[in-house]
Amino acid sequence: MLPEDIATLERDLIVETMRRFAQEEVAPRVRDYDREEKLPADLIRRLAELELLGGILPRRWGGHGLSHVTFAAALEEMATVCHSLAVLMSMPSALVGAGILEYGSDEQRERFLRPLASGEKIGAAAVTEPRSGTDVAGMETTAERCGDEYVLRGAKAWISNLEIADFFVTFARVGGGTGREGITAFIVPADTVGLGRNPFKNKLGFRPLSTGELVLDGCRVPAELRIGEEGDGMRVAMCAVENGRLAVAARSLGLARACLEASIAYARERVVMGSPIAEYQLVQSKITEMIVGIRSVRLLIRDLAEAKDAGRPTRQRASIAKMRAADLAMRSAEDAVQIHGAYGCSDEYPVSRHFRDAKVFQIVEGSNDLHRALIAEIELGLRPDR
Repeated sequence: MLPEDIATLERDLIVETMRRFAQEEVAPRVRDYDREEKLPADLIRRLAELELLGGILPRRWGGHGLSHVTFAAALEEMATVCHSLAVLMSMPSALVGAGILEYGSDEQRERFLRPLASGEKIGAAAVTEPRSGTDVAGMETTAERCGDEYVLRGAKAWISNLEIADFFVTFARVGGGTGREGITAFIVPADTVGLGRNPFKNKLGFRPLSTGELVLDGCRVPAELRIGEEGDGMRVAMCAVENGRLAVAARSLGLARACLEASIAYARERVVMGSPIAEYQLVQSKITEMIVGIRSVRLLIRDLAEAKDAGRPTRQRASIAKMRAADLAMRSAEDAVQIHGAYGCSDEYPVSRHFRDAKVFQIVEGSNDLHRALIAEIELGLRPDR
């Protein structure tokens, strides 16, 4: 059997495992825990038991060594039922784990990556600040070297996994400076003295994810928990960006698929003026737009994933895939609610949840407005494609 055939079989097996878990164990519960704004701990444990958390992390560090193509396909499948659980699946391979894998020490990889992949620990990435979202280099959090420790002061905002994380990968500026100068990455255990967590409740979307503000009030972090060297922080952050955007694109695609499936089921059963609305051309047109969009975006995601697997430049590809996938999710959710009519406003139907979540996809991992600028700047030679 050829290596590509083995890879295809592995991908099919993982996707089928994901589909069964999502449909049989997650789907019956997702509406309730969305209302409760809390991911069930037992479902997170099941993800770990099914070995669905290791992602692209190398087997050497407890991961599953998946290709980016398989990783994206698995995330899409889970996100079709619950994209919030897909966030948990993406973290070890993206915003939390990628920087440690690329720039961390072997001791850090053993201490943090292995338990991430096994589900023993949950991590969070704390980058965004109250006054610097898209402008990461404008961060105001500081770190002062005191002997064998750093003292961190500042705050981060909109941090996912806030209440359930065992540690945070965060960033602070050492030695003053502006822009990227001095930005340094750290691993901060959740039990660090001076670390405060203020959750945001009743959010528009992404409700099951614990999200909020992380306060660093004189947190003393051992120098051994610095990732890379002083000043490497932006490189640590950026090495995870394309994986993070790949994950968001795949999750957005899953949500668009969910909108399509809900719309087809409803259009077949809903009767207006003596006929199922599936027979009306306007409804058919909306469903056609979803189908074409889903197939097109899946190709963009596949192109990005294959480029990452081959080590080719991915910055522009990542922006294109993330932007188009998030826009597709929003358009599909709007059309799905319109097809459902008044019932689309009730949380008894999943499309109301999809509508709320879709808007957030256009904001996270860089707003879509930012990506429109990045795509053009790269094509115009104003910014490198890496």
